[in-house]
Amino acid sequence: MQVIKNFKLLFILITISVLFVTKAKSSDECFENVSRTIFKFNMALDDIILEPVAKGYNKLPDPIKEGTSNFTSNVATLLSIPNHVFQGNFKDAGNATASFLINSSVGIVGLGNPAEKLGFEAQQEDVGQTLGAYGVGPGCYFVLPVLGPTTARDSLGMIADSFIDPFAQITLREKEILSTSGNTFDYYSVKATTAIDFRADNDKNFESLEKNSIDIYAATKSLYLQNRSKKIKNSTDSNEDDWGDLDK
Repeated sequence: MQVIKNFKLLFILITISVLFVTKAKSSDECFENVSRTIFKFNMALDDIILEPVAKGYNKLPDPIKEGTSNFTSNVATLLSIPNHVFQGNFKDAGNATASFLINSSVGIVGLGNPAEKLGFEAQQEDVGQTLGAYGVGPGCYFVLPVLGPTTARDSLGMIADSFIDPFAQITLREKEILSTSGNTFDYYSVKATTAIDFRADNDKNFESLEKNSIDIYAATKSLYLQNRSKKIKNSTDSNEDDWGDLDK
């Protein structure tokens, strides 16, 4: 019954997106002045909290950082599997499933990534990408507090993610799946760790962006939209972390 409810929610979100989201271009702003204010708040939050934590994280031994990155990526694979299925990419769904099972067992709860050495690569997917794959336009762009840049389509996708993602079901919604359970703290701990890992991995990129951009808000918007477009089209570098190759 829960699966049926999740499919109904996804269908409703797709319908809303088709009716409203596609009428706006990604370059359009939903409310630019508000978004710029929120962006400044996020930048201040980054300066005070995230950047110092990320710099401290970068001082940790490489095996710890690699294990943490592997673990969060493995958890994210759970969301990718159903989205591959929704997109009709059954081969990718199989690869992602194999990757998760191998890394969760042989890789010790995902700290290692032996699946990649065996040729099973899990390309990250979410509902926003699935909607885009079906031709749903991004809609207008805006910035969310803490969460950062998004579009009308991707914000709807984030809501749907929490219903479709098995990890969110186990933790955020505290549902038991295959005798596995969790809580809200587990969910937000993994999300926070993912954010820190990403920020640390791209520390030099962010410094370069701030130093070389005349309008950092516009530059961030451009990078975000380009990255999402590549992911939806499954470009060769679409499985890279967002903005991971900024300074290359």
